[in-house]
Amino acid sequence: MALPAEVVPQDFSAEHAYLVGLTLRACQLAKQAASHAADALGSGAPALYTLVDECEKELDRLDRELDQRLSGGLANASEPQRRELLACMKCMTDLERVGDLVASFASAGRAVGPRLESCDVQDLIRMSSVLEKMLGDAYAAFAGRDVNRAIHVLRSDGELDRVRNLVFVRHIENPEGEPCRESIQVLLMAQALERAGDHVKNVAEEVCHFVSGKTLRHVLRHASKSEEQMFLEWLRQGHPIAE
Repeated sequence: MALPAEVVPQDFSAEHAYLVGLTLRACQLAKQAASHAADALGSGAPALYTLVDECEKELDRLDRELDQRLSGGLANASEPQRRELLACMKCMTDLERVGDLVASFASAGRAVGPRLESCDVQDLIRMSSVLEKMLGDAYAAFAGRDVNRAIHVLRSDGELDRVRNLVFVRHIENPEGEPCRESIQVLLMAQALERAGDHVKNVAEEVCHFVSGKTLRHVLRHASKSEEQMFLEWLRQGHPIAE
């Protein structure tokens, strides 16, 4: 898989660029799956649900291929290159899991979609759209080695949590006494998308790691600050971005 010239540093080997390309392709496929899932739930079109399944199968294939070729790509690689290839491995695992979760969401949507309340359909489509945008930003962050774009992904995850919480309140507490149908399926669908967002956050964290050389997991936690706030403060303290 060829990468655009601007994405491939001159000192990358062809194999390194290919493995990075596999990871970026996985990001695109996961984004497409989220888009198809949202469109399928809104329209009920069987063909769109089939496209979600196809994306999930191709993500599985990419995961296997990267796993088989990674050790060869690590041979004779520089330390920054090894860090990026290890990020590819971790990101591919997360993206494959995103595919599984979106496929699970789509499977439930195919089964119960016509019976869902319109407010649930709207909220689930909103969550799918946010997930799609997060995956698009994750792709851009990885391809451009852009820490700021990666931090934007971390911030966007809050919207997924917010909508998921609204769905849970409506179906569990139901303070407004709204009609609720297929509550168990709706909650499982919302939870699948929220968990998929967590995996996209992992991708963004890996971008921050291989670009800056510092993992967010090693940034001191503070109860009143988010991960992205702490990471930005750490960078502002004069810590260099890794080459």
